[in-house]
Amino acid sequence: MTDKLFIGGGGEDYGVPQEMHFKYANRHGLIAGATGTGKTVTLQILAESFSNAGVPVILADVKGDLSGLAKPGTPGHKLHDAFMGRAQTIGLHPYHYHSCPVTFWDLFGEQGHPVRTTLADMGPLLLAQLLELSEAQEGILNIAFRLADEQALPLLDLKDLQALLVWVGEHRAELSLRYGNVSPASIGAIQRRLLVLENQGGADLFGEPALALSDLMRQDGSGRGMVNILAADKLMASPKLYATFLLWLLSELFEELPEVGDPEKPRLVFFFDEAHLLFDDAPKALVDKVEQVARLIRSKGVGIYFITQNPSDVPEDILGQLGNRIQHALRAFTARDRKNLKLAAETYRENPRFSTMEAIREVGVGEAVTSMLQKKGVPGVVERTLIRPPSSQLGPISPAERAAFLQGSDMAGKYDKSLDRHSAYEILMQRSAKAAEQAAVAEQAAEESPEPMAREFSAARRYSGSRIPRSSARNYRPKDSFASAMSEAVIKELKGTTGRRLVRGILGGLFKGR
Repeated sequence: MTDKLFIGGGGEDYGVPQEMHFKYANRHGLIAGATGTGKTVTLQILAESFSNAGVPVILADVKGDLSGLAKPGTPGHKLHDAFMGRAQTIGLHPYHYHSCPVTFWDLFGEQGHPVRTTLADMGPLLLAQLLELSEAQEGILNIAFRLADEQALPLLDLKDLQALLVWVGEHRAELSLRYGNVSPASIGAIQRRLLVLENQGGADLFGEPALALSDLMRQDGSGRGMVNILAADKLMASPKLYATFLLWLLSELFEELPEVGDPEKPRLVFFFDEAHLLFDDAPKALVDKVEQVARLIRSKGVGIYFITQNPSDVPEDILGQLGNRIQHALRAFTARDRKNLKLAAETYRENPRFSTMEAIREVGVGEAVTSMLQKKGVPGVVERTLIRPPSSQLGPISPAERAAFLQGSDMAGKYDKSLDRHSAYEILMQRSAKAAEQAAVAEQAAEESPEPMAREFSAARRYSGSRIPRSSARNYRPKDSFASAMSEAVIKELKGTTGRRLVRGILGGLFKGR
């Protein structure tokens, strides 16, 4: 097997053939260019080459075009003659059509095997970014995750977190003493954001069985790397979900994979299409996380390739780490476009044969300005390059063909059916039911007390809504006779004004008689 990946080049109007050293392929890369200049085809030929070298690939299929990697190209394609002519021009021999081993994935489970993770694996930082929470709301989310850890409450899906937030609201008084203010308004805001996420289909992302990273790093029987294609056409309608999921995937790879130093070839290559979605309006904490992952994950043998329209879409600190670059044409119609074009040209090592800025503006479809890392990781001189043609089918496969691939996949049946394991929701519901049962038992015991006076006192207070003095209960006597009624009437009369006069008269007569 060769130690290089052929990009293209050759011909009178082009420089030396451009090749990417597999040893430096984990130093990351950039594919940039305006819409329609050939970025998708470039991504396709890189994925083919990595797969042929035994390197697994993960990529997001934004327009559905990349599903063609699963089928070989055919001589009947309208660009067949052009492909053959280009292969001859750049010295690509032999050039033949072939497919790649492909596994289709889909967060929504419609165009591929479902992709899930748990809320615990996602963590509060990325979830807060996904929900676009304020600082106070993110603080409460962190409290909820801390409580889940302390009280052994597994957070697997959305209903687990929703139930835990209800519990936090019910106990906010004691929690505020320990963690700071827990506002009911902030809890309500988080719950509403979770509801919106659920309605947008984001609930499909959270649950079990969770995706095993080892299933993304497989090879087929002949030793070719698996090309994992994530259907992203529907996902693009939820850019926050798209960006958060891909960043989570990078973070998981960073945390789980062991250090390998500088391998002879990458263990995995990750293509991040529409990369600007990750950085648009992203908080600094999230950008710092991406930079950290990009800086350190190469030592795990993982290469990251950002695909975007303009290099300025990628933060400067991250852009500086992208060693292998393929720049398709940039248009310069406005002052801002010209500024971005100049900045893009300045990131390349100059070639005295031509102006880099003019070359970026002039290259046609299927052409690019390229710079690959050379020996000792030094950036190569920029060259105008004619990109090699793809070997797999250019354009998407049909829905029937996709369904057949899914049915025959070795992942079929492993992730298709979701599981609802005993987790935070069920535990908290059991606690609530147990507390209600204990309260009911205590109330029943009070009502069945052996002291009749206590029972009657309790019942009277419960049904009348007023306090009944215990002295009234002790002085109670049954009124079961006419004599008793008369006696009470006489006593009542004597207690009144007439009674007092009568008593005073009798006593006065007695004293006078003496």
